[in-house]
Amino acid sequence: MRKLQVKFGTGNAKGSSRSLIRPLQRERGSGDNEFNNRRRVEAVMAELDKMVGLENVKGLIKELKAFIEIQRRRQLEGLVSSTNTLHMIFKGNPGTGKSTVARLMGRLFKEMGVLTQGHLIEVERADLVGEYIGHTAHKAREQLKKALGGILFIDEAYSLARGGEKDFGREAIDVLVKGMEDYRDNLILILAGYKEEMDYFLETNPGLRSRFPIQLDFPDYSITELMAIARLMLAEKQYILTPGAAEELEKILRREILFGHRYNGNARMVRNIIERAMRRQALRLVKKKNLTRQDLISIEREDLLRPDPPAGKKENENDFPGGPPICYNNSQ
Repeated sequence: MRKLQVKFGTGNAKGSSRSLIRPLQRERGSGDNEFNNRRRVEAVMAELDKMVGLENVKGLIKELKAFIEIQRRRQLEGLVSSTNTLHMIFKGNPGTGKSTVARLMGRLFKEMGVLTQGHLIEVERADLVGEYIGHTAHKAREQLKKALGGILFIDEAYSLARGGEKDFGREAIDVLVKGMEDYRDNLILILAGYKEEMDYFLETNPGLRSRFPIQLDFPDYSITELMAIARLMLAEKQYILTPGAAEELEKILRREILFGHRYNGNARMVRNIIERAMRRQALRLVKKKNLTRQDLISIEREDLLRPDPPAGKKENENDFPGGPPICYNNSQ
């Protein structure tokens, strides 16, 4: 059973009196625009439900969606409406769905009137930190402007604090914090990274913790979930696994999790394995005649097997003792 930690809090008093729904969005009325909006919201939620695992993340997003809807109804009745601070921290290894969830959130909040654009701007340290005095502030402000109306997603955000007191990363943090206040009506900031590093980052920047009341842990996927992800990826491309291929894929995934790199890539690792199997299937079929539809859609066991070792090298011989000879993670 995968466990996911959720920390949820309310915004500060400064922003609590502002309207959650932008006026232009509220005035759309109940005609075709409102109907189309509802359909688009339902489509986003359907995409979210299709994602494997992440049950607590899905639960939180449903809570936020319900809260926004109720505040709209309170406004229509002339009641006081309130808001939650929507800046968030995502903690987890690569391939656990962080950027995908952020992108879906952007689309959802646009259709619900919280954001005007709903786009996702994904950046890292190099996009925010400059090389000389004054350069960092300019770069960080430019990224904030690009993200205005949507979500600014900062991957490996802990790297902004890794250089010590004199590092320009500290300046980038100051600019981002100011931007959170200046654009709080139309911008959501998400800081993402490995769990341990993000925890340390928050300890070294205690003022940030209260500014990010929503903290989500994205755990690694289980074998069962990785197999489900693989089948979804294949189905989208109109491929299927034969029983033998499914058995072989499960063996590969177990080997990667037990003996592979600590940050094995999760869903990204599965995508790499699937794409490689598709290429090997094509190589296996390309010279055959009279191919059937079943041939074209089936991934066989041999498409997932490791290639023969080079001449003079034993099958299990590896330059890195203790781990599998094949790595499917692009980051390695």
